[in-house]
Amino acid sequence: MKKRVREPMIEVRHSPIHGYGVFALRRIRKGTTIMEYVGDRVSHEEADARYENKDPNDNHTFLFTVDSKTVIDGGVGGNDARYINHGCDPNCESASQNKRIYVEAVKTIEAGEELAYDYQIQRDPEDPPNVDEIFACRCGAEKCRGSMLVPRKKPRKKKSAAAAGKPAKKAAKKTRKKVVKKTARKKSASAARKAPARTAVSAAASRRHREVKRRGDKRSASRRRGR
Repeated sequence: MKKRVREPMIEVRHSPIHGYGVFALRRIRKGTTIMEYVGDRVSHEEADARYENKDPNDNHTFLFTVDSKTVIDGGVGGNDARYINHGCDPNCESASQNKRIYVEAVKTIEAGEELAYDYQIQRDPEDPPNVDEIFACRCGAEKCRGSMLVPRKKPRKKKSAAAAGKPAKKAAKKTRKKVVKKTARKKSASAARKAPARTAVSAAASRRHREVKRRGDKRSASRRRGR
């Protein structure tokens, strides 16, 4: 009896968003692991050295941060995952398992739809004034924020002199809540047997461009390199 050969899930072709993109060839259910993001695994220092002469106005890289020690360079030995574009209303997200990066569907994706996830590129104090223009978003979503970068933080309003009285002092004595950073959590062994231990990781930490600054080798945000 012949085994049923399943049709390919995705294909790469020209995208109306930018350059090349990844498109679904058949219906992909929510929660499906679509592919792994692969490429040359290098240190942050090596990633910096590879692109130190890169044009600062070029927003393309295939660098994907795994952790504080490792970066995946999808431009070397990579696969179709490196062509997934940014979207402000994404149907995919990145997930981490055992220091490997996967792309999975967060919505049911119909045949013909383009895959996208939110890069949420972090802002840097050394960003040029036109950084939002460089990283402009053209995803076409109804609530597109116009940039692949995270929104600018709104300045806190200063309290009036009256509001700075005793009530404020009393409030200051209350225990402050600790700000907990989102980190990938590992599932228990029993849970891992039931389903792959996949946890969402911030696209901001995963798609930051690294370039060596003139005054040193301080790393900036990871971004996509030209195809």
